[in-house]
Formats: sequence, C-alpha cells, structure tokens
Amino acid sequence: MKITFSNYSVGDFLIRVKNTAMAGNKSMEYKAEKQIVAIAEALKKYGILDEVKKATGPEGLRPGGTKKIIVSLAFKSKKPVLMDLRLVSKPGLRVYKGADEIAERRGPSTYLVSTPKGIVTSKFAIKERVGGEVIAEIWS
Repeated sequence: MKITFSNYSVGDFLIRVKNTAMAGNKSMEYKAEKQIVAIAEALKKYGILDEVKKATGPEGLRPGGTKKIIVSLAFKSKKPVLMDLRLVSKPGLRVYKGADEIAERRGPSTYLVSTPKGIVTSKFAIKERVGGEVIAEIWS
C-alpha cells in the first residue's frame, strides 16, 4: 500500500469505505488514528462493517511506520450493506445539529454524529438527547 496524505482523514476514511463497498471488495486497511477507530467501531455497531481489528506486530505497520487498522465490510445476499454515504461536515464547513434537529430528519438515511458521548448514530443521539457535529449521512 502506498503512502497517501489527506487534509481530512475522517472524510478520506469514509470515502474509502464507500469505494470499497461499491467495488465489491470485502476489506480494506487504513491508518489507525483515535477518531478513525471510533468511527469504524460506530459503523460496526450500526452494521455497515463486519469486523474492525488493529493490526499488530511488524505487519501492523504501514509504509512510513504508522499503525493500521483492517476493516471488513458487512455483506447481505452478496451485496454490501452500505448503499451510499455523503460527507456532511467538511474542513471548510462544519455542520452542528442539536438532538431536536437530528430528530426532525426523516427518511431512510442515518447520521453519524460526533457527540460528547463519542461517535454515535442519529438514533442513539436522539435517544440520549445529545447533539454534535454531523460527520456523514449513511444509507444502508
């Protein structure tokens, strides 16, 4: 895997997950940052990812010496569970919503929200009555 640089690693990770799903691949690897691991765990709870594991030992390092995680996508009837994903917050425009604004959103999509209680889905944010930065909108 070659070294790539990104100004917005969260967006880069989510788009790579989307591209992996659209290509029909089963897994991918990415650098293991604290926020990336938290997002991967939230996607696993939601059912988009099947497995999230931190690679250890010498094979757990990416070129350049950074640690990596390996994520496996969830499939249903030989098709990826993830249908589409849209980044909401971007480095130039952060989008914040309260619990009431998240609850007003109707439709088949779910928000991925960064809250004081961690990175959660919109369903959990509404249940716990917390708001925060809306990272992405997910269709599954």
